[in-house]
Amino acid sequence: MGLASALSTSLTGLTAAETTIDVVGNNVANSNTIGFKASEAVFATQFLQTQSLGSSPTATTGGNNPRQIGLGTRVAEISPDFTQGTIEISSNPLDLAIQGEGFFIVQGQQNEQFYTRNGQFSTNAENQLTTITGNRVLGFGVDENFQIQPTELQPITIPLGAAAVAQATQNVEFEGTLTPTGEIGTTPSIIQSVQLSDGQFEIPTNLASGDILAITPPDVSSANLALNGAGVLTGDYTYQVTLVDVDGNETPASIDIGTLTTSANQVDLTGVDGLLDATFTSYNVYRTEAGGSQFFLVGNSTAATFTDNTPDAAITGNPGPPGAVPQGNFTYYYTLFNTATNLESRPSELIGPIGIGADGRRVRLDNLTFPSSGDFDGIRLYRNLASDDDSFHRVAELTGGTGTISYIDGATDAEIATNEQLNFEGPAIGASTLLLDVVRRDGTTYENAFIDGGTLSFTGRKGGRSLATQELAITSTTTVQDLVNFTEDALGIQEASTDANFPIPPGAGGEITSDGRILFTANRGTENALDIGLSAFELTTTSGSVESVSLPFSTVQEANGESAVTDFVVYDTLGIPLNVRVTVALESTTSATTTYRWFADSPDNDPVNGVDISVGTGTITFDGEGNVSSVSEATVSIDRRNVSSASPLEFELDFSQLSGLAADSSSLSASRQDGSGAGTLSSFIVTETGNIRGVFTNGVSRDLGQIRLVRFSNNAGLEQVGDNLFAAGVNSGLPVEGNPGEQGLGAISAGAVELSNTDIGQNLIDLILASTQYRGGTRVITAVQQLMDELLSLRQ
Repeated sequence: MGLASALSTSLTGLTAAETTIDVVGNNVANSNTIGFKASEAVFATQFLQTQSLGSSPTATTGGNNPRQIGLGTRVAEISPDFTQGTIEISSNPLDLAIQGEGFFIVQGQQNEQFYTRNGQFSTNAENQLTTITGNRVLGFGVDENFQIQPTELQPITIPLGAAAVAQATQNVEFEGTLTPTGEIGTTPSIIQSVQLSDGQFEIPTNLASGDILAITPPDVSSANLALNGAGVLTGDYTYQVTLVDVDGNETPASIDIGTLTTSANQVDLTGVDGLLDATFTSYNVYRTEAGGSQFFLVGNSTAATFTDNTPDAAITGNPGPPGAVPQGNFTYYYTLFNTATNLESRPSELIGPIGIGADGRRVRLDNLTFPSSGDFDGIRLYRNLASDDDSFHRVAELTGGTGTISYIDGATDAEIATNEQLNFEGPAIGASTLLLDVVRRDGTTYENAFIDGGTLSFTGRKGGRSLATQELAITSTTTVQDLVNFTEDALGIQEASTDANFPIPPGAGGEITSDGRILFTANRGTENALDIGLSAFELTTTSGSVESVSLPFSTVQEANGESAVTDFVVYDTLGIPLNVRVTVALESTTSATTTYRWFADSPDNDPVNGVDISVGTGTITFDGEGNVSSVSEATVSIDRRNVSSASPLEFELDFSQLSGLAADSSSLSASRQDGSGAGTLSSFIVTETGNIRGVFTNGVSRDLGQIRLVRFSNNAGLEQVGDNLFAAGVNSGLPVEGNPGEQGLGAISAGAVELSNTDIGQNLIDLILASTQYRGGTRVITAVQQLMDELLSLRQ
């Protein structure tokens, strides 16, 4: 029995030695496996054969010890060694090493969770972080705003080249010097357009070249004076005649028709009726008083014989012969007017010229046409002076007629020189005037300023710098006030504010003057000075052609005031770049403070209606040491209503770094803004706490995920499932999950790996001991075999 048990006992030793060799072989085989944890075979004695339990000492004996024969050994445990492996730097940023307790969490093929110390990670086709064996690494992901979502574990994604992000501007910092010694802005820039007229009103019908002619005195060589019996005339009398047309216009007076001496007689005038025709249908007779030289109207006639028997007293108050224009060259215009409102149309085309010599002293104008609309009810006639070709004065007002009329002008220069001069512009535009009716005069040419409508493009200038082009759709209902509002908004003029914290000085804005000009008053400061060039307005017509709108503006008041300006770019929530211009102007000074006003413009402002580029204003106050003491308002608000960006984009202006010390001139610049345009993910870093921070091409960094670790109460109780993976075992305890560096978990080193903790030297010694144990066991078996052979040989 003893020999047989010796065989089984030796066999357990062989088995134990084989196990040790297996464990050592596995350790040595994985000496270069990243994150590998070596194991050790731990033995315990197996069953014992007890021959005697022994006895305790008595009065007569000293006692006996137990007698027990061991029956071999067994593998009590194969214990993994979870001591820290050596950390080695790697060239792969996705290689991660845990310094301290903990395991990475990965996903198995059946969505179960495994754990590993091997941090050799890479990304798959879906940009997911995976182990070298294809298991997805688990952690916390991020939402669309790159905010970590600590709700449930999910595969970590690092979308290099795919993810995009933008940073909306929240703050803009300025630097520069705003001197207190400059000129306070008291006079704003003012510009105004040429005069514009309202083309909706009726205009005069133009005359033909044959409608103006010189009228000479009638030829009275065939006229004759004769006494005609008893009458009341006594003395010497001289006569003149004029021809009269159907409209009551007279020719110049004839030469004297002799002098007739009477003595209580009547006088017969004959031979004048032969001068009458279709134009001049009657004649007027003028006579002096007895022995006098002044002529007075005696009467009108169409008869062959005119009999004069009118006493002197009866004609003394009558008018004399018509006057005569001076010798020279004359041109005419006529207009339509309203006798009640004094509204007057623009003039006809130029009538004439006509030369008046010594034998022609009056001018006849035919086919003057009375108005056909209810806007006007009369005609005004204008003529230049013989001494001034460019000065046109009113000659006559004709009312109460219809159709056409003729008029003979015989006014001298002296008679009309003080009369009202011709207004070439016509009815002035008003706020409600339709743009399609706006007419601009160029010399004697009138043209519709905005043709047939379309899209009006406007590019103004402020402070010598071009502003962004803005557009206005011109339709059949667009008015002059719409144009004024549009231009004011496009120029970024900020009108007076009643806000007690930062009131804008009054006066800035656009208006329509009484004489038909469009006038704009800028905000104060030289850098706010306005300018509208000749090519500022362009109209893309409904037919697609591009026409320049001739709408000249001139400066009527220069701006003063110390000021400075700077341009910079900010970004909205979609990363769209927006241009902003900030202008500052010296507003006031006291014995203790200096105050500048800032104005912000953005051509990318997109309000609900219109094109207003003004996006903010406020004041900056400096104390007696040149430091910023207060800012009344520092927020810029840019509307983004017609794009999907968050609206409005609001950001703060930081003026704290500005200096209010004296300088030759003020300066202002935007030194920093914290927004950025859209960028794609270009690189990333992993922090010690496992936070994956992505860096985008626009310089912005965002969270991409959070690596989570777990630890166990008893790492030795984990079940190894291959591929460097462990699973929770029945004696490992539950996994305690957390971020690296928390709850007893180790930190993460990025760009590094944890080497195998296999101790080659110790394992070789263990191998020698195990092989010696094995050989010793075999020797025992050999000895037992020999003894048994001897025992069997006794029967021989």
